[in-house]
Amino acid sequence: MKTVDPLHGVAAFLAVAEHESFTAGAAALGLTRATVSAQVAELEARLGVRLLHRSTRSVRMTPAGAAYRERIVDLPARMAEAERAARAEQTVPEGRLRMTAPPDLALRFLVVWATEFMAAHPKISIEMDLSNTSRNLIESGFDLAIRGTLEVEPNLITRSLGKAVLITCARADYLERRGVPQEPMDLLGHDVMHFSGYRRGRRWTYRRGSEEIEVPVTPRLELSEGLALREAALQGAGLIQLPTFIIGHDVREGRLVPVLTEWEQRTVPLHAVYPDNKLIAARVKAFVAFLATKAKAEVDLQSCWP
Repeated sequence: MKTVDPLHGVAAFLAVAEHESFTAGAAALGLTRATVSAQVAELEARLGVRLLHRSTRSVRMTPAGAAYRERIVDLPARMAEAERAARAEQTVPEGRLRMTAPPDLALRFLVVWATEFMAAHPKISIEMDLSNTSRNLIESGFDLAIRGTLEVEPNLITRSLGKAVLITCARADYLERRGVPQEPMDLLGHDVMHFSGYRRGRRWTYRRGSEEIEVPVTPRLELSEGLALREAALQGAGLIQLPTFIIGHDVREGRLVPVLTEWEQRTVPLHAVYPDNKLIAARVKAFVAFLATKAKAEVDLQSCWP
């Protein structure tokens, strides 16, 4: 089925009506008189009404033409403004940025960074959905997501923000009371607190050289928020395994004591993810670049920790 462009002929009609001449209207548009005449005729045919009275000496609007012009006279200006706004999306960082991010990372870093970014870009506002659920960005209307995996849809662009190292740790008095695990399997005799969002499930992995041990933990406490687990560990309730972006500062400042430090633990890659639509909004590009710079300066978001 053929689709009719509802704007076809509108500019031609407005130009002729303004100049009261097909020749002058065509010159204003940079078109030939024949082209403008044909476009106006097609518009009249589509509307089923005559818009202009034509004579050898002049062109005048009909009552219907005058009523039509009154309602669309500002359309070219509005279209031009819309085009300027669309182009500005690609060149000027402004507008509303909708993003989704893990709550723990947001509360530790992203919210502070977002406020810094908005202070530097007064024309940008940010809407941040805090969720551990991986959202479909296009279907959900998000401009950006922060994810801890490279398993993303093929129509998305990813930019690395760094890597967080997993650390097994507990409060010092808990370890004094229950003993310090010397081998990964010693964890089976401890009060273990587990983050339910781990993709590997209730298995903590440790590697030393060619040796790899996977410990099937039975959590005494299992929570869906890493910061909540951190709080439980700070209360001395048991051992946790969490990434440095949640507990790195606690370990460095002595509130939590790492164990099994001779064993390597998994890293969590962090990426900014956004749709590959070729014309990426300036606000998205600017914010992703800002996040990459901030993350690079944070030891808790880099694989070089500690």
